[in-house]
This record gives sequence, C-alpha cells and structure tokens, in this order.
Amino acid sequence: MATPQTFEPIEDFLRSQWTVTPLVFENEDFELANHPEAVVLVEVFGDLMDQASIGAETQSANRWRETGQLSLHVLIPRGVGTRPARQISRQLYDLFRGQEIGAIRFGTASIGAGEPGEMDGNYYRMTVTIDVERDEG
Repeated sequence: MATPQTFEPIEDFLRSQWTVTPLVFENEDFELANHPEAVVLVEVFGDLMDQASIGAETQSANRWRETGQLSLHVLIPRGVGTRPARQISRQLYDLFRGQEIGAIRFGTASIGAGEPGEMDGNYYRMTVTIDVERDEG
C-alpha cells in the first residue's frame, strides 16, 4: 500500500481531472454488474521507502524516497474488441505523462505490460501501469 502522502494527492487529482468513465478506488462499493459501460479501477501501491540522501544531522532528517506504481485497470464490456480499452488507456497515460503533483513524479508507463488483457464475467480488463516516485525530508 502506498502512504497516504502519495495515495491521497493521486486520488484527488484523478477525481478532479478524469471525466471519461467512473472511477472506483480500492475497497469502494461499486455495483459492476449493474454498470454496462467502461469503468476504471484504481490501485496505488508503494514498493519501497528508501533513504535517498546522506549527511543530515539525524538519519530521519535525510531525504527519503517512496517508489511504487499506479495501476489503472480499464474495464470495458466483454465482446466489443480492445479498441475502446486502448483509447481509454492512452487517455489515462496522457493525463499523467510529465505530470508532477506536489512531490509526486510519474515515470515509465505501460499499457498491458506484464499480463495480457483478461476477460472476466461481463468485462474485459486492460491495465495501465505508471511508475510513481515521491521524496520527503
């Protein structure tokens, strides 16, 4: 799980900037079966919190870097092909490309890397993964 200092600004940014589809964040109620259109499931997780500088008077006063990933799972109705998922995925990628939100920076991104699109029930899933980095201290 990402720290609140990383998760909350990303959540606020997405909720204020994204209007193409509904957004569903981790552990939120959403009746997917009653929603026949595209939806984006958002996950933010931290991989590592590591010391990024040395020399401060105390170790805790050094710069610490949190790294992780933003996973945007694009769900579209099953059987309509992948084009709608790819178009939405590209729009999500473009929203974060070169973006900085406070101390949060967004880096390498992929559409569908690491796992193929998946059909589950009435939906097909394609995932956009974006590397996230945040410094504190």
